[in-house]
Amino acid sequence: QVQLVESGGGLVQAGGSLRLSCAASGSIFRINAMGWYRQAPGKQRELVATITRTGSTNYADSVKGRFTISRDNAKNTVYLQMNSLKPEDTAVYYCYADMPMRHWGQGTQVTVSS
Repeated sequence: QVQLVESGGGLVQAGGSLRLSCAASGSIFRINAMGWYRQAPGKQRELVATITRTGSTNYADSVKGRFTISRDNAKNTVYLQMNSLKPEDTAVYYCYADMPMRHWGQGTQVTVSS
C-alpha cells in the first residue's frame, strides 16, 4: 500500500507565495517521475510540473518562471514552490508518483485572491 500525503495549500493574495509538499510512504521500492497537476472548478485537470528521478524538470507554459519543482529522493518527497501567484492559479493541486504505476495524492486547495 502506497500513500501520498500533500500539505502546504491555503489562501494567499495575488503576488504571494506558497510551497506545496507531497510525501510518499508505504511499500515503496523506487519512485521514478513525480509531479503536480491541478484542477480548477469546471476545468479539466492540467499538468503543472514534472521532475524525473535525476532532476530533469518540465513545466506548463502558464507557470514557467514562477513555479519551481524539486524533490528529495531520500525522503520520497516532491515540492512545488509557487511564487508570484495569480488568481488563475486557484485550483486543487494533486501530486503523483510513478513507481512505475502512478499513485496520486488526495489533493490540496490553493486559493489566490485578487
